[in-house]
Amino acid sequence: MNNSDSQYKQMIETPIPKLVGSLAVPTVISMLVTNIYNMADTFFVSRLGTSASGAIGITATLTLMLQAIGLMFGHGSGSIISRALGSRDENRADRLASTAFFVSVIAGGVIGMGGLLFLSPLLRLLGSTETVLPYARAYGFYILMAAPFMVSSFVLNNIMRYEGKAHLAMVGLTTGAVLNMVLDPIFIFGLKMGVYGAGLSTALSQVISFAILLYMYLSGKTRCRIAWRMTAVYEIPLILKNGLPTLARQGMNCISSMLLNQAAAVYGDTALSAISIVNQICNFIASIMIGIGQGFQPVAGYNFGAGRTDRLRRGFYFTFLLGECVLTALSILFFFAARNIVAAFRDDPEVVRIGISMLRLQCISLIAQPYATCANMMFQSIGETGRATLLATTRNGLYMIPALLILPWLLGLFGIQIAQPAADVASLLTAVPLVTGFFIRCKRSETAES
Repeated sequence: MNNSDSQYKQMIETPIPKLVGSLAVPTVISMLVTNIYNMADTFFVSRLGTSASGAIGITATLTLMLQAIGLMFGHGSGSIISRALGSRDENRADRLASTAFFVSVIAGGVIGMGGLLFLSPLLRLLGSTETVLPYARAYGFYILMAAPFMVSSFVLNNIMRYEGKAHLAMVGLTTGAVLNMVLDPIFIFGLKMGVYGAGLSTALSQVISFAILLYMYLSGKTRCRIAWRMTAVYEIPLILKNGLPTLARQGMNCISSMLLNQAAAVYGDTALSAISIVNQICNFIASIMIGIGQGFQPVAGYNFGAGRTDRLRRGFYFTFLLGECVLTALSILFFFAARNIVAAFRDDPEVVRIGISMLRLQCISLIAQPYATCANMMFQSIGETGRATLLATTRNGLYMIPALLILPWLLGLFGIQIAQPAADVASLLTAVPLVTGFFIRCKRSETAES
């Protein structure tokens, strides 16, 4: 049995808990390490002052813009690739992987150049105050310089996951993340580069991750191959269509993050700093659910492509329940430790006061995320673009944006703090009927076939 047959057999015959668990472990590790190094940036830069801490929140939105493009091509090609492999169409998988990679490199270069030309206006648009702007410029410059590597790394990483090689993706991501955590204090304090050092450290780490991930493909360690001769322009529209849910989710995330920064800036750099810190903390917790869900995505794509909707359904509910248990436990822990956690990043009393209440509110609402996250990932993995796009736009778009426009006007700073929890709950209520209806149709099809 060749590697392709072995991989296929594993994806459609291995018991769901064992299969999802084995694929989720490396993706959870990757997500955790990535978020730890984001938190490390926040931690070390916060030592430079409240305004510097606020700059991380501004440049995080800039990073989200690059992620939106990279993940669009990564998920857009990856979910089709997993279905292609599930139906044994391996040549098409290679074509999609090559096309997505080279287009993402070009897109990252164009975005990086455009951002550097209009850096200050862009950062102001993202919510930077004049006191935060110098720090945001220093960090943002290096982020945009590394844009082609960052965008294409998301593509390489996600294709690996979708073909069931999450452990290889973990190596590339964790190496860059660990390197960033080591270089941060050296550049920021040892070489006295300040925020410039944090930005340079992040950029170098992204380049190293890119190099490792690309090596995996060029050395034949992955199932898919990447080569310029295998690119196919006619595949781009389908990649874009299938990646639309991710672009919508990440795009809305960028817009809501920008509005959140702008709303917080009204209350000064302390509010901007507090929100930046809390978002990094909550992203760390939520990343575990995303990692678990990413372990489910190739299972969903393969089995749907192979006609095994029974395994798709079992995989969804196992992933949801596993994520619910983990996030509930962490939410309780972080709720009661909120004061110490926020104070560890910045000891400014006002930053701590604002951060505590916001963190506790978000800990409560994190319990609502697993179901909606699993639903969105499942629909995208099986090609249900409409449902996936709808769910992708709910939390940070359809619900979050109106909440940020209305609640601060009604409730002031508390309105900003409660906007994200309200969006989480509303997103859950939207996902339940969509998933229930889909599985009812699947059950009917299975009954009819039998």
